[in-house]
Amino acid sequence: MQATHKSGPDRFGKGAAQPALDRREQRKLDQAQGLVPFACKLNADLVDKLKARAEGHPGGVNGLLTELLEAGLAREAS
Repeated sequence: MQATHKSGPDRFGKGAAQPALDRREQRKLDQAQGLVPFACKLNADLVDKLKARAEGHPGGVNGLLTELLEAGLAREAS
């Protein structure tokens, strides 16, 4: 039996009512929105904090990280 791996919005219960897109379709939609995959390594405690905080964020993990990074970069620039 092959194990299934969920990622993206359905992984955390959001978007369950939306039909699943294949990877190619999702990549095209992401590119049209100017989204670029960005992988990095973070401390496990920090990831746990981000996940907990993202549960209540309307944009999920991606929205939360975008908000936090933009605020941090804006503070650094001033």
